[in-house]
Amino acid sequence: MRRLLTSLMIAVALVNSAPAFAMQTVPAGNRHAEQPDIPGASIRRTKGTKSSFDLKYEKVHELLATDRELMSKIRKISSAYGINPIHVVGAIVGEHTYNVDAYDRLQAYYVKAASYAGESFRFAYDGESVDEFVARPQFSECKGKSDSYTLWSCREDVWETDFRGKTVGGTSFPNNRFSAVFFQPFYAGQTFGLGQVNPLTALMLSDLVTRVSGYPKLNEKNAGAVYRAIMDPDISLAFVAASIRRSIDDYKEIAGMDISGNPGLTATLYNVGNSRQRAAALAAKNRGAGAAVWPEENYYGWLINDKLDELKGLL
Repeated sequence: MRRLLTSLMIAVALVNSAPAFAMQTVPAGNRHAEQPDIPGASIRRTKGTKSSFDLKYEKVHELLATDRELMSKIRKISSAYGINPIHVVGAIVGEHTYNVDAYDRLQAYYVKAASYAGESFRFAYDGESVDEFVARPQFSECKGKSDSYTLWSCREDVWETDFRGKTVGGTSFPNNRFSAVFFQPFYAGQTFGLGQVNPLTALMLSDLVTRVSGYPKLNEKNAGAVYRAIMDPDISLAFVAASIRRSIDDYKEIAGMDISGNPGLTATLYNVGNSRQRAAALAAKNRGAGAAVWPEENYYGWLINDKLDELKGLL
């Protein structure tokens, strides 16, 4: 039922989305005067490394400020996907401030990626591979979807409604995200590389990245290729840019809102994901509101808008 309601909400939002001439531009800056609460997991992780958010921010800022090769790559990939490079900068800064520590230079990311090249990975849960899992009858409605974004979005919706936290066919499934259960064999919540891209996100965006950047299409049956793609800095940057492009397009097409002038919002969506569902929820709110209901930044996006002038100086 929840999946049906989500699908209907998105469909209605698309039908009733504002025409191009009525597109609403989301104002710049933060909607919150103070930074929203930072999740406890991020606080504990940072304390565990004897660091602080300020120190981690300074470290990633220094990396971007001193690595001309990296900044050149960011500008080039942003142009290819038709976005302002500040969005890619914001995503990288947010990830390395709140989730992981930055390496001192771009070359270190290449070295780390190379260390994974010979490893053998498999996307599975409790002995069942993900390609076997999505062949279950519950996923039949997804079969006609050829684009990787709509296909994996559909499969994620099915997971949420039919499997998450439930026992199906004698198998008990965790009350956790699809990506954490099937796509992160090391430990739940792990992402990789310069852009900290989630493997499921990479599979969703594979068609877009193949079309724009020419990288080979990813397949869930070849987990090693997925990990190599998201660990390699060059390919990873393409997925970062593609993720931001997709979020901007989702909000335009579904909610009738242009968020391209607010890097804090694109950073927020990069952090939380599910831009399609979030845009539909926002569209629903606006249909019943007397005045525009604007999307709001979270703690991650708040930092990017708060530091925006400083970050623009990197470009």
